[in-house]
Amino acid sequence: MSTYHGRCDCGDIEYEFQDEPVNTVFCYCKTCQLHTNSDKWFGVWVPFEKFKIIKGEPSSFQAIGDSGKQTHRLFCGKCSTPIGLKCDGFDLYSLSASTIEGGENLRPKMLIYTAFAPDWATFPEDIPKYDVLPPSGE
Repeated sequence: MSTYHGRCDCGDIEYEFQDEPVNTVFCYCKTCQLHTNSDKWFGVWVPFEKFKIIKGEPSSFQAIGDSGKQTHRLFCGKCSTPIGLKCDGFDLYSLSASTIEGGENLRPKMLIYTAFAPDWATFPEDIPKYDVLPPSGE
């Protein structure tokens, strides 16, 4: 069983999760663009029960996402690093790949909400691409 560790920029928040991620996803929805100041979010999907905060207490922001579901975004209240989000109706977190130790070695397996991407966005080749979220949530 693999254990992954992650942290915010200042180190006030640390977390870990067990086993391999369920999925790795580039999300191009407008909400993710706002929260990243970029064309996408690189989310690492981890089952809720496999994720644990081991240091600190993240701040949270709740809003309705482009999916129409309530989202709960976790971030460091000191340095503002986005840690991840949980979307109601899914039993997983989408963790920020950049906060995971070794996250630079992860590759996206799916591109979602590409219909909302800016005109200048480029998409990686040979990765399944969806205008919105696939019906099964894969």
